[in-house]
Amino acid sequence: MAHSIIDGDVEVAGQLARQAIEQDVDPLEAINQGFVVGVNYVGEQYTLGEMFLPDLVLAGEAMKAAVAVLEPEMARRGAERQMLGKVVLGTVAGDIHEIGKTLVGTMLASSGFQVYDLGVDVPIGTFVEKARQVNADIVGLSALLTTTMARQRDVIEALEEAGLRPGVKVMVGGAPVTGSWAGEIGADGYSEDAIGAVAVAKRLMGGYKEALG
Repeated sequence: MAHSIIDGDVEVAGQLARQAIEQDVDPLEAINQGFVVGVNYVGEQYTLGEMFLPDLVLAGEAMKAAVAVLEPEMARRGAERQMLGKVVLGTVAGDIHEIGKTLVGTMLASSGFQVYDLGVDVPIGTFVEKARQVNADIVGLSALLTTTMARQRDVIEALEEAGLRPGVKVMVGGAPVTGSWAGEIGADGYSEDAIGAVAVAKRLMGGYKEALG
């Protein structure tokens, strides 16, 4: 199972997930002791520069395929993965870049977060409404253009006006986004890639003590 993720083999990952169900393997065990091991390995190798963005994308797709097979079985058994937190994620209004944001969502979901992906070109109010609706722990804001970066600040201000801060942490990312920009607009975390985003999210939820970003 781990190797199907490392190899980024969507077909094999789905096939192994189905085999696990047929052989009465606990779906939670299959995820946590099988597929997640592969996700963690890919993340480590990416950080070391031994694996690259295409490997990360393929691993994410393979993980999604496995979880899609196993989730109905978990529901049938009444088992649920332990969720680290709820994340509302989207690309800010005026920006339609999706690949980076989607990859972050996939890696967060693979790592144990419940992700609500709002898509691209998301209005400020939609972030606020969704965060309130699902009682979000984190709001993730992506911007790939210098002209749309300012919307990240607007969303943070809207969350404050709605009384949702500081209960809701905010992560920002995107090609033009920097750590200094994140600090300037009052964001709680920043990462330049999907693996880093998972680490930051875990830190914000109390999982990591070291200061990242």
